[in-house]
Amino acid sequence: MSEELPKTYNAGEVEGKIYRHWEESGFFNPDNLPGKREESFSIILPPPNVTGILHMGSALMLAVEDILIRYARMRGKRALWVPGTDSAAIATQTKVEKEIQKKEGKNRHDLGREELLKRIDKFIEENKTTILTQIRAMGASVDWSRYAYTMDNARYRAVMTAFIRMYEEGLIYRGNRIVNWDPKGQTTISDDEIVYEERKAKFYTFRYTKDFPISISTTRPETKVGDTAVAVHPDDPRYKEYVGKEYDLEFVGVPLHIKIIADKSVDPEFGTGALGVTPAHSMIDWEIAERHGLPVKQVINEYARMTVGGDNLLDKKVAEAREFIVQWLEDNNLLEKTEEITQNISTAERTGGIIEPLPKLQWFVNVNKEIPGRGKTLKDIMRDPVANNEIRIIPNHSTKTYFHWIDNLRDWCISRQIWFGHRIPIWYRGEEIKCGLEKPEGEGWEQDPDVLDTWFSSALWTFSTLGWPDETPDLLSYHPTTVLETGYDILFFWVARMIMMSGLHLKQIPFKTVYLHGLVRDEQGRKISKSLGNNLDPLEMIAKYGADSVRMSLIIGTAAGTDSKISEPKIKGYRNFSTKLWNISRFVLMSIPDPIELEKISLVPEDQKLLDELSIIAKDITKDMEEFRFYLAGEKIYHYIWHTFADKIIEESKTKLASENPDIKTSAQRMLLEILITCLKLLHPFMPFVTEEIYSKLPITNKKLLMIETWPSIL
Repeated sequence: MSEELPKTYNAGEVEGKIYRHWEESGFFNPDNLPGKREESFSIILPPPNVTGILHMGSALMLAVEDILIRYARMRGKRALWVPGTDSAAIATQTKVEKEIQKKEGKNRHDLGREELLKRIDKFIEENKTTILTQIRAMGASVDWSRYAYTMDNARYRAVMTAFIRMYEEGLIYRGNRIVNWDPKGQTTISDDEIVYEERKAKFYTFRYTKDFPISISTTRPETKVGDTAVAVHPDDPRYKEYVGKEYDLEFVGVPLHIKIIADKSVDPEFGTGALGVTPAHSMIDWEIAERHGLPVKQVINEYARMTVGGDNLLDKKVAEAREFIVQWLEDNNLLEKTEEITQNISTAERTGGIIEPLPKLQWFVNVNKEIPGRGKTLKDIMRDPVANNEIRIIPNHSTKTYFHWIDNLRDWCISRQIWFGHRIPIWYRGEEIKCGLEKPEGEGWEQDPDVLDTWFSSALWTFSTLGWPDETPDLLSYHPTTVLETGYDILFFWVARMIMMSGLHLKQIPFKTVYLHGLVRDEQGRKISKSLGNNLDPLEMIAKYGADSVRMSLIIGTAAGTDSKISEPKIKGYRNFSTKLWNISRFVLMSIPDPIELEKISLVPEDQKLLDELSIIAKDITKDMEEFRFYLAGEKIYHYIWHTFADKIIEESKTKLASENPDIKTSAQRMLLEILITCLKLLHPFMPFVTEEIYSKLPITNKKLLMIETWPSIL
């Protein structure tokens, strides 16, 4: 008899042992893979926060990417999956600063830049193993020998090279523009670091003075002391007679000069159809002001306090100023209407502070300037490869959204007022400015105190991880990468910027396919959050049900770009599937001699037909895999194993195995083992641990690790 599997499968005992075996084999590194592998397949891991923890969204990402890489490896490709972590500069610094404040009652200025950075480095070293351990727990077959970190020396060199080149080409400039300002964190933040909170708000309709001919509406009356124009739609008949007129008036004791302008961006159906233009405190208004040459008047400072007005207004917080102005409007019979509405308030992800759009002197990437010698802009570089199908985005409907974002793209603010990150390589001495890594010779040079947006280094990720700016063998072999897999929510913040940076610095696309996954929601379809108490910790679920069960529960029923539902019963259901597979395998192994030479056993027509039918299913599953329909491929192999193999074939085989006719009996033995082998191979990318453990017990000759066996559809 063959070696008997234990009666029950214990994922907790098996998974750690199997992963160590995989690592020790060296096969995560494509340089060590057996056979002649001419075609490369490469993906990069979207780098999680170095001090973060795994959540269900990142677990889904790891599951999808591991399916991709294991499938490619079994298809005979040089499969490389580059792992890495991100400094997550603002998040990490905020976390460390809060800890210091709590324990020592000090802020970063008390410590000084050098000491704070030492504390941050120590914090990272103590915590980074957490996320790396969790990546392993999911079964991710990444090449750990090529691990990268956004703040390591190799990535520092790449970031500095990119910045200096772009500065010298005039694509990076310093200027006054509207930015997202976090008054609590005292820094600019990127759009992706904004959390929109739905809140009730008051929508006020009023006039500046009794004599002013037009009423305006706003939720922020405190900004109206910074208005320099009122904009109306050029085709709005209500206001045509006023366009071009200018008015000097006093509003809440603050003198204003208001010009009536016509601009097509104004929606005549919204509010009164007239927009009070506040260029210093609204991104949209700033752009209107640029088009019409309007002055910019800042009335709120970096601490979200008023900078104009008398004692009732000056230095007041914006909420206090709003109350005062609304009362003033009522007292002067200027408030025409107050409505309650629901609006999305922009808050800073890390501090919770309400974002103030402010004009600030910052560093920007110019997306509209023609690149020297290229005859195109950075916007063109982002648009062209998607438009001409060099890059395919899955699901396809995301392409339209992508183009809309590119068309409305503003210059990218890349400077941050924090201390942890890649420091901007710009030096000042009076009016002199120099760009470079080293401090210029002579007295009085000071380096720019700001650091680069963490997305600047992340935008180089596909090629900085492969050795750029050097022309390394890895860069030549694996770039452009084959697939980028990430969440649809960072299609713009990260994906578009990677296309931009790769197109600019390498004149290459960074990847051929973008596969976007959706959000992971609870069983009621709600967003998973701490406040709802509906969070499922993937590590807890792995400990309880095994990584394979978590992986399958995240994949089945999840098409590209669609949100999915996760629940403990769903995960438990796939643990039951692991048990079913284990019991099937025990039956097969107990039914065959040890070892069995498959090629020497003839199949009766009935058993050959069963193998032929499985071959058709395997080809169908392969087609799904090639087309990124993992949810269908996984479901098909699941149903075949449970309902066809277990319920029908095995049940019917019991009579054959009991037959006294040796041809029928040995044919059934071969058929069962071949079906099991094929099923294990098809299922391996989805459930690598249990399949590898079972495969290791099969009584077959020339057996390798399942992870490097040949995919069945190409036998």
